Amino acid sequence: MSLTERTVVIIGGGSGIGFEVARRAADAGAHVFLGGRTESTLAAAAEKIGAQWHVVDNTDQDSLAEFFGAVPRVDHLFTPGASYRTGPMRELSDEDAASPFVTKFWGQYHAVKHAAPKLSPDGSVVLMSGAASVRPPGPAPAYIACNAAIEGLGRGLAVELAPVRVNVVAPGTIDGNLWSQRPAEVREASFAQYRSDTVLHRVGLESEVADAVLYLFGATFTTGSTLYPDGGYSFR
Repeated sequence: MSLTERTVVIIGGGSGIGFEVARRAADAGAHVFLGGRTESTLAAAAEKIGAQWHVVDNTDQDSLAEFFGAVPRVDHLFTPGASYRTGPMRELSDEDAASPFVTKFWGQYHAVKHAAPKLSPDGSVVLMSGAASVRPPGPAPAYIACNAAIEGLGRGLAVELAPVRVNVVAPGTIDGNLWSQRPAEVREASFAQYRSDTVLHRVGLESEVADAVLYLFGATFTTGSTLYPDGGYSFR
């Protein structure tokens, strides 16, 4: 499926995987709408690729309604934007333990809800979970459960929104914007462990996750599926 003259909406498109998908969609001729929480980041990203942008908070349904009110139609929706804390049940506060559900599960759920009236019948939605859903990397039960719930959400939405296709991308550890913000010693220790745990013995790239998302945009006979760009981590 060509992206020429199609409308691609990305919440969390100002940086990282979201921006890589946005950049490549724009290069393919799509009209790109970026959403996110930080105005300066969105404005800079949009200028680079010739996209439109609007600040949006995916935990606020009024904000989501305003955002999608400015979008004429949605041919493809990708929703990677989220901010949360992870850790052991016995150490996290209940508020921190709930944070993946607040921003990553309900944030995506409500984004799709507000986009639904404008989704093209031959369009698609790609949700973001993570390979921890099927292979927990450590004690972070709420985060792990959230990712698994998002994959179930994708299957449920695929039934409700058909013929719109709904799929999920579940990356492993990716060397990019997210990990660059963490201390070098933490990053290198995590990367070393991940290399040991995967079939391909390396961490992934943002461009490789973008490959999976763009594939799902165009995979016209695929819905309700979860794709794991994780180097073989999930089944090792």
